[in-house]
Amino acid sequence: MKLKPESKSELHKAGRKPILMVSSAVYGFEELLDRIYATLTNPDLKLGYEVWMSHAGTMPVDPKVTALESCRRAVTNCDLFLGIILPRYGSGKEKPKDDSIVHEELREAIRQGKPRWILAHEHVVFTRSLLGKLGYPTAKKRGLLKLKRSDVFEDLRVIDMYDLATRQDVAVYKDRKGNWVQKFGTPEAANLFAVSQFRRYQEAEAFVTENFGDPVEIAKVIAARKGAAK
Repeated sequence: MKLKPESKSELHKAGRKPILMVSSAVYGFEELLDRIYATLTNPDLKLGYEVWMSHAGTMPVDPKVTALESCRRAVTNCDLFLGIILPRYGSGKEKPKDDSIVHEELREAIRQGKPRWILAHEHVVFTRSLLGKLGYPTAKKRGLLKLKRSDVFEDLRVIDMYDLATRQDVAVYKDRKGNWVQKFGTPEAANLFAVSQFRRYQEAEAFVTENFGDPVEIAKVIAARKGAAK
């Protein structure tokens, strides 16, 4: 079931917290995810989000559908999307060549035009750059390589995720929207990005709601600006 998107003013009228979904692989990066979840839900920071994260057990799950379908529904029903691209590709593949659930979540968030923020581990960014210089800049060419599984880097499709997040599928650079991807190397750096971005977003939303939630007030502001411009 696809829910009708609500505006920020409607969220406040309904008394509902904005839903922030955190999408990432888990294994090997539990400390990073624990830290981000603890920060985003820290009552002292008063960010005011309901945070959905599979690692934390807060992702809504429908036992009558597949894990992939539950995750797709979560993307549909969330308000904001935080994607974390890690050297681990993630699970959920029925067949080895299938894309992971995390990959599908990112694809769905882009398809639906969700407001999104993306973090990418520095190992992913470095490997992408290195392979590009070695003559493997695209997913098709990287598909010719045989990667031995390791604890450092699991699957070259994490680079496909990076290319998707930076909207390499859009040929004209100026037409690429929502293509900012923040590189990080430590849990502290990832946490800083999450806090600064979502605190800023929440403050902006609160300002708009408090000052411009009334159409009459909006009209007054517009009229005042027109008068000042004469």
